[in-house]
Amino acid sequence: MKTMLSFLLLISIPILISSEFILTESEQPQNDYVDTQTNILRPRTLKKRSIDTHGTEPLRELEIYGMKIDSKVTSRFAHNVIISRVVNRANVSKEAFFEIELPKTAFISNFSMTLDGVTYVGVVKEKEVAQKQYQQAVSRGQTAGLVKVSGRKMEKFQVSVNIGSTKKVTFELTYEELLKRNLGKYEMNIRVNPKQLVKHFQIDVHIFEPQGISFLDVNSTFQMNNLTSLVKKTLSGTKAHISFKPTLEQQRKCPDCHDTVLNGDFFVYYDVNRDLSAGSIQIVNGYFVHHFAPANLTKIPKNVVFVIDHSGSMSGNKMHQTNEALLKILADMHEQDHFAIIIFDNQYSIWKDTVFQATPENVAEAKTFVRTIRAVGGTNINDPMLGAVQLLDKAHRDKQLPERSVSMIILLTDGDPNSGESNPSKIQENVKNAVREKYNVYALGFGYDVKFSFLEKMALENNGIARRIYEDSDAPLQLQGFYDEVANPVLLDIEILYPENAVSDLTQASFRQYYDGSEIVVAGRISDNSLQIFTAEVNAQTAKKNLTLSADVNIPEAENIIQQQQYIFGDFTERLWAYLTIQQLLDQRVSARADDKKNLTDEILSLSLKYNFVTSLTSMVVTKPEDTKDTIFVADKPSGDARPERQRYYDPPASVPSSSYTYVDSDPHFVISTNNHRDAVCFNIDGKPGSVLNLISDPHTGFVVNGQVIGYKKVEKNNKLSTYFGKFGIVNSNMDIKMEISTQLITVFHGEDKTVFPWSATASVTKQSFSISIVKERNLTLRMGDDATFVIVLHRVWKYYPLHRDFLGFYTLDSHRLSNMTHGLLGQFYHGVNAEVYDIRPSLDQGKPHATMEVKGHKLRVTRGSQKDHRLNLKQGTNVSCWFVHNNGKGFIDGIPTDYVVPSLFDYFYPSGEMGW
Repeated sequence: MKTMLSFLLLISIPILISSEFILTESEQPQNDYVDTQTNILRPRTLKKRSIDTHGTEPLRELEIYGMKIDSKVTSRFAHNVIISRVVNRANVSKEAFFEIELPKTAFISNFSMTLDGVTYVGVVKEKEVAQKQYQQAVSRGQTAGLVKVSGRKMEKFQVSVNIGSTKKVTFELTYEELLKRNLGKYEMNIRVNPKQLVKHFQIDVHIFEPQGISFLDVNSTFQMNNLTSLVKKTLSGTKAHISFKPTLEQQRKCPDCHDTVLNGDFFVYYDVNRDLSAGSIQIVNGYFVHHFAPANLTKIPKNVVFVIDHSGSMSGNKMHQTNEALLKILADMHEQDHFAIIIFDNQYSIWKDTVFQATPENVAEAKTFVRTIRAVGGTNINDPMLGAVQLLDKAHRDKQLPERSVSMIILLTDGDPNSGESNPSKIQENVKNAVREKYNVYALGFGYDVKFSFLEKMALENNGIARRIYEDSDAPLQLQGFYDEVANPVLLDIEILYPENAVSDLTQASFRQYYDGSEIVVAGRISDNSLQIFTAEVNAQTAKKNLTLSADVNIPEAENIIQQQQYIFGDFTERLWAYLTIQQLLDQRVSARADDKKNLTDEILSLSLKYNFVTSLTSMVVTKPEDTKDTIFVADKPSGDARPERQRYYDPPASVPSSSYTYVDSDPHFVISTNNHRDAVCFNIDGKPGSVLNLISDPHTGFVVNGQVIGYKKVEKNNKLSTYFGKFGIVNSNMDIKMEISTQLITVFHGEDKTVFPWSATASVTKQSFSISIVKERNLTLRMGDDATFVIVLHRVWKYYPLHRDFLGFYTLDSHRLSNMTHGLLGQFYHGVNAEVYDIRPSLDQGKPHATMEVKGHKLRVTRGSQKDHRLNLKQGTNVSCWFVHNNGKGFIDGIPTDYVVPSLFDYFYPSGEMGW
């Protein structure tokens, strides 16, 4: 599988008190959003972002004055150090966040921060011990939170520290990973996003490959026309060095800009010299690593049964993208290959009831059939998988297939089984008993309605792998990319032998297949200290004959070669062995029985603690003594079932807002995140049914959100009229896109094109960098590239209810790229607001004290209360504590509510001069 080595460096400045951190990887996804809670109510000071004056260098209170990414790669094993140096130029203390994105397969091995000349170093502990420490902090009433965020191939780890005025802090994080060869090359992807100009910025990559480096290339997604001239690249035999050190002027988007162009990916590609040999062996301090990837071999025929879900949940874009990918895959098949197509919903059917050779005629007929596949029905996974096994069994019995060939089943589904046999454990058992190690099972999960752990176990138990296919515009490329990885088998039944009684603690050394463009890696310990010559023998089958290759290595000479490379960390073979062993044990643990699972767990834990690796069984704790209360941050690695780009927390104090907390929901209650998301202000707007209110209006990006107010079905006498939002209109004029979201339909207009989605289906669509993802009957996520992210929540009520109607809620998850001219009932608060809460006093309603809020020159009476966040718990919601501003938010919002009325859903909003804009 393709492995991307990636970094994201980001410093942000929320004001927190933080002194203890835990870095950890989790196995189980958490289901609730929670943030930290402050038990003592204190005056809050909120600062409004000023509008930068053109040509004036903006003041950076927290300045990243140095950032270095240093990577050393020896024999594909990468040792990465990320250093960020920050200075606080403000006259008060500030909190700096250090956020890193790194590959899901990487292990953190060190973290430290240096403040006031003292370095605080992370210590790896057993996860249960670290969590007890966390729970004790919670039980003492101290603020505590766990943060874990995931992208497609990466995960985000975050810590923070309080920096005094004029003080400096240095963050340093180390992680290690084995680069995997994919489609004939290794790829290192360094993601860079400092979000400000950095005086001393540098990327340094050193590569040492004893086999010799065959090619080296560098690329990036930065909008830099002169990137090639800025990157210094040297290649000499076994060594390569890449250096990227842009100056402040070279980092600017334009000569007069204060924004950095360093926002994207920096790629390094390379491969090593290869021939038809037993491979390359490196030995250091009694540990060896053996890389085997022979060249110039004939492809072995493959037999593929495609098992394609076409149930109702695949309707729309997913079915179209699956068909598109399948057409391309069929076109790329070699004529010596064989294939079959099974489609399933509640039942399954086999196209023409047999396996076909991939002749041009058969491929053309199959492509015609694929174009007719439509989505309908439920999801029965058990029966078509067993049918695929039976189909291959019959084809082998009838000698339809070449004797030396690779047979595989590729399953694509987007949902959990809900028809036929629906017990996941029973399906896994049935498939394993049917396959009996004869075939490879590859399982592709489309989107997040399918439980990935179910597919992963089924695949690993049958010599395959599972892969998540993300619902995005590039889904066909994801599907085709996976197929390309397994499209060209060149060796069968590979077994690698080492000196008997001289080697111990060996990683996996026998393999069913070797695919062209990939690589086999084996590591172990040499237990015979007197051994001088190390021998490796490879036995395998090619397309036509048996193959035996051998290699002899003089141990003292091999160790001397590595030790001469001064910039390479010397114990890399031992650490690579530990890394590879833990990864393989974790895979075994997925499908192990209970008694075996305990032994595997003990072994993984022992190795993780010995080598200081943060794995799913360990956590790294960093303690910084302070006089104030400790805050424990846990950067956690999500499981395969966890959705990307979400913040999750353990053991919530259940009444505080989460990050980027600005939303409107229910009757309509507006909730505005304040004090860096640790408190909130809320207010109601009593709108008139049928009126349209502007929520967001950004003249710079051309982005507008308006909401239409609806009321009860009927108004009862002497009762207050309750109103809600029943429809939203969204405009992105720069992209020529409009959306109308009602409680019945989602309509997308792109130029002259019009696309309509019902709430009754899960679907997604991408227009340029504008994308929406719909979870049926629950919510819609709207992304404007990197600019902003919003969620619209659908509330259904009983259709026979005499008063209530279905309605919508609107939540802001990210708005940092909208301009500082953004306004509207929600948009005006995206920039912060100067406010102070004081004179907190009891009220007649116990638990709801009154206070005075000073804001925008007004002194307002406010009351402590709570509202609901319905993003995760649609019916009950999660409590959010807030200071309630009375009288339709008077004094807190600019102007009065009627100032925000616009003629229609797609009209722009222009704030009046009286509103201060």
